[in-house]
Amino acid sequence: MTDAVVIGAGPAGLMAAEELGKAGLSVTIADAMPSVGRKFLMAGKSGLNITKAEPSAAFLAAFGSPLSKALATALDQFGPDEVIAWAKGLGQPVFTGSTGRVFPKAMKASPLLRAWLLRLGQLGVRIETRWRWDGWQGAALRFDTPSGVQIMSPRVTVLAMGGASWARLGANGGWAGYFEDEVAPFKPANMGFVVNWSAYMTPHLGSPVKSVALTAGGQSTRGEFVISTRGIEGGGVYAVSRAMREGAPLYVDLRPDWPVEKLRDALKKPRGKASLSNHLRKVLKFSPVQMALLSEFGRPFPDDLAPLIKALPIMHQGPRPLDEAISTAGGVKFSALNDQLMLIRRSGVFCAGEMLDWEAPTGGYLITGCLATGRLAGAAAVRFAAKC
Repeated sequence: MTDAVVIGAGPAGLMAAEELGKAGLSVTIADAMPSVGRKFLMAGKSGLNITKAEPSAAFLAAFGSPLSKALATALDQFGPDEVIAWAKGLGQPVFTGSTGRVFPKAMKASPLLRAWLLRLGQLGVRIETRWRWDGWQGAALRFDTPSGVQIMSPRVTVLAMGGASWARLGANGGWAGYFEDEVAPFKPANMGFVVNWSAYMTPHLGSPVKSVALTAGGQSTRGEFVISTRGIEGGGVYAVSRAMREGAPLYVDLRPDWPVEKLRDALKKPRGKASLSNHLRKVLKFSPVQMALLSEFGRPFPDDLAPLIKALPIMHQGPRPLDEAISTAGGVKFSALNDQLMLIRRSGVFCAGEMLDWEAPTGGYLITGCLATGRLAGAAAVRFAAKC
């Protein structure tokens, strides 16, 4: 008989399984996909950002306020320092970039995942793929598997099935149908926004907008974003996407290091026969895409152009669809869980990772949150199993 079942083989599920395995419990991981860690591997395609090295207060602030007690405990016990030590323990040295983002030196997720799976195998953790959780049968777990229906009654269960974005990688939120009023509606998080560009912007589609600051709802961030055929996306946008989703307008500061008066002085320089566009490129060092954005959203130009350059309104038509988001808000409510992430209505069943109702920007916060909640749920499940 299996002591513990973990449903979902992403970072949260694998971390929970590791805690359970280290305690000597027999563990089975069940995942609906043909292979494990698919979203984790996708996250590492452009460099696996595992955490963010910054002061604790700033790190926690990225997860929003108020912060649930369970999430605060998880992040306190397994924050950036612990994530770095964990990666090194798997034989994956890391480096910290100029912005504080931490990456494995190999950059990709696959070497770390291989080392992690090897460790889990050494702990005796069994992994079953193409096992789709089909809800509860009384107190037991029901799975649809290639060999037919499987019913399991472990001492403890950890649910770590992800949110409701990137269904092709396994996270579609379908599990919510097995809960009652314990799940908050899903919303896109870390998503792009629709912009109906004019034909003027066609030459700039696919271009990055660098060295700018973005502000929405009182939150500001330095970063960059991309002009896509469908709108705007990228880290700078994701960092303020929560406020934008709730209706806050987006403003871009095209010259964040220049105060208004410095801009005004530069704009007063004689331009001779040069067009205003060429003059702006010359005196303000604007890139072609910055100039295009100013023309797209700033015309007709006011006499005093400096304030507009400092706060250019970006008109958008709302978020891209839920399944295109990097992550989701919504999920199992913390009010439905105790402080150890156990479901109040189902003793011995714990929840972790993106299926919980929290959100954080990209930049290392998401993966750290998944690892931390997976560890907390796994450790709590170990203690619960010891009492059974």
